[in-house]
Amino acid sequence: QVQLVESGGGLVQPGGSLGLSCTASGFTFSSYAMGWYRQAPGKQRELVATFTRIGTTNAADSVKGRFTISRDSAKNTVYLQMNNLKPEDTAVYYCNAKAHFGVREYWGQGTQVTVSS
Repeated sequence: QVQLVESGGGLVQPGGSLGLSCTASGFTFSSYAMGWYRQAPGKQRELVATFTRIGTTNAADSVKGRFTISRDSAKNTVYLQMNNLKPEDTAVYYCNAKAHFGVREYWGQGTQVTVSS
């Protein structure tokens, strides 16, 4: 059974930091590109940051320099470290796994991040 279990969301003040983690099971971690997306109320889901098939990373312009994606393949876990958070970062954050080859794609259940004073 495929699972992507996210943790680490919460409420933080502007300028603060949060770290998200996503632990995968039920599929071969190394065969998938792991990433993070987010969806704010009334908006479409958007890419935050992701690993590519060759192991490099992509990030949205809005988070470059503030957010860092990393992974621990031994733990089948991908992380998102978010610094200097802004109110516009408020959203539900979703972990994503896309097969390197083929069309398989999995999503986590989402974790709420709220940036507010």
